Amino acid sequence: MNIRSHLFYAAILTGLVSITPLLFADQWTTPTKEELSMTSQDGYPGIAAVYLDRDEITEDKLHVWSVYVRLKVLTEKGKDYANVELDYGSSSNGGGYTVNDISGRTIHPDGTIIPFTGKPYEKLIERTHGAEGYKHMAKVFTMPDVEVGSIIEYRYTLRYDDYWYISPTWYIQSDLYLRKGRYVWKPTNKQLISKSAGREHLTNSIGWLPILPPGAEVKQSRLPPVQSEVEGQLILELNVHDIPPAPQEEYMPPIGSFTYRVRFYYSPYRTTEEFWKAEGKYWAKDRDKFIGPGPKVAAAVRELSTPADSQDQKLQKFYAAVMALENTDYSREHDRTEDRAAGLREVHNTDDILERKRGTSDQLTELFVAMARAAGMKAYLFALTRRDRSIFTNYYLNLSQLDDDIAVVNVGGKERFFDPGSRYCPYGHLDWIHTYAGGIRQTEDGSVIATTPGEGYSFSRTQRIADLKMDDHGEVNGTVKITYMGEDALSWRHRLLRGDNQSLQKELRTNLEHLFPGGMNVQVTSISQPEDYEKPLTVEYSVKGAIGAPTGKRLFVPADIFVSNSKAVFPHEKRQLAVYFPYPHMLQDAVRIHLPSSIKAESVPAADKQMFETSALYVLTSEQKPDSVTIRRDLSLGDFLFPPKDYPNLRSFYTKLETKDQENIVLTNAQPIDRAKSISPSN
Repeated sequence: MNIRSHLFYAAILTGLVSITPLLFADQWTTPTKEELSMTSQDGYPGIAAVYLDRDEITEDKLHVWSVYVRLKVLTEKGKDYANVELDYGSSSNGGGYTVNDISGRTIHPDGTIIPFTGKPYEKLIERTHGAEGYKHMAKVFTMPDVEVGSIIEYRYTLRYDDYWYISPTWYIQSDLYLRKGRYVWKPTNKQLISKSAGREHLTNSIGWLPILPPGAEVKQSRLPPVQSEVEGQLILELNVHDIPPAPQEEYMPPIGSFTYRVRFYYSPYRTTEEFWKAEGKYWAKDRDKFIGPGPKVAAAVRELSTPADSQDQKLQKFYAAVMALENTDYSREHDRTEDRAAGLREVHNTDDILERKRGTSDQLTELFVAMARAAGMKAYLFALTRRDRSIFTNYYLNLSQLDDDIAVVNVGGKERFFDPGSRYCPYGHLDWIHTYAGGIRQTEDGSVIATTPGEGYSFSRTQRIADLKMDDHGEVNGTVKITYMGEDALSWRHRLLRGDNQSLQKELRTNLEHLFPGGMNVQVTSISQPEDYEKPLTVEYSVKGAIGAPTGKRLFVPADIFVSNSKAVFPHEKRQLAVYFPYPHMLQDAVRIHLPSSIKAESVPAADKQMFETSALYVLTSEQKPDSVTIRRDLSLGDFLFPPKDYPNLRSFYTKLETKDQENIVLTNAQPIDRAKSISPSN
């Protein structure tokens, strides 16, 4: 979503003041004997490195954020932390920051000190164009002569543009253990002007959202006033120690919503309710100005639909028309030179998007809303937090947490949700990252905090069918047909957008190779309807090779070859966080093996059924005939979020089905099975 972070500048710009950058003297920390000799961190065996110290100080008067890091390398993997990349950037409207004053040193376990004398190089990460064009850069450097046991020590400053103020976020918890951390913010005492949702207003208060361990808190203090100051410098400070690494568990919620942190914000509002009511209202009005609809959108709607069309039929036509436009989030941005050459002006409304025949995901969503409104329907914009990135919280008073837009349209008296900004998302459905997602949406009289609906488990379904013929030596050849529906199809179609048909074929082939027993030859023979987002995506393969392990006259074959290489979903007995699957789904497998007359089925796995409450169901059935064996396996997951208290039973459910999946079909041959005879001399 194109809602910028709150950036602030002084209310009265009275002359430029020369500010000397913050200079560091040689104030390095002398390591203790324990720090020099340490080889591990108690309670965290094998951890790559440990933060001994981390300090972050933001001083608004100097427009400087200073960072100091002291890190102990404990393993070969920990040496990677010698490579440092510091992001910075600038925008065409004047906002931005630079990295300065980089210094550092490496200390070996014997106390030898190697100063950093290199020169960082600048790397362009991303450049965007448009009215708020942004250049994302990084300064990259490597600390000298780092070895296992070394202490890496460095500091740098981030210098913000004059008259811009950005409230900091303190990220306390990372992938490493933190022994000691100190975080300080010295905010400006000037009256600020906040720019948000196309308007300006005075900002007179500071708030923060803390997610901290027990006993840790942000403390406030003030220095005595100096000269003409009414109040002394406000200081916000947090000191922490012995912070464990962020949890690393299978199927975690967005970790950014749970790690220890403090998110600050400037706000002219005193309460949560006041903020969302006022800012939501202005946001809704600002988006309405862009949406319109204008005369070009109205004309397009008349051409696309007829008076005899129902509301649903009209919307389907509008949705298809928007989907046919170029989505620059999946292709590329066009710079101003191209636009001028094509006679296109800057984008001010949805008429401009329609004229260009391209736009970002959010702009295309706004165009769809404009078309629905032009057809006389009640249509609204919904700005949300992507569920794969974070979780929306109304206690963080900042619109910057909102990422993407979807559309809400009243169809026949019932509100329906649409995702025209997600390329190839089927009509009337949402990409999973936009389901069960919180945010704000437009209403008739302003806006309201809301949550999007989810999709049922039957929407996202994958069917995998293998029809195989076995020879006398126990090898098979045949066909595999995989049909992807819903989110499963959308995921593969998005891969196509980011590559081409050749790369998609390679990924599909590799995916099946990883599922099947090793050594099988897999070839993609067809991909049907890769761009028809309203239909399933079907992939057909030819496969050949050995699928079982011979032992004398017996051949042990995985019952469901699609899960023959599967590993435990939840290998750990204990868990801290909730289990967070991306979305509810179904997985249906059918494997049929046609047997030669010389091979018979001695045994097949017995039928089985496992349930986890009303949220998950596993069913396996087998069919044995003189000339064939058929295995069918269904796994349905009806929910996506399970609290930690449910983990033992959920893990037990998966352990049982995984144990069942390891059972084999046992085949017998009148003669010992000799694979070597099935290999031709040319091989």
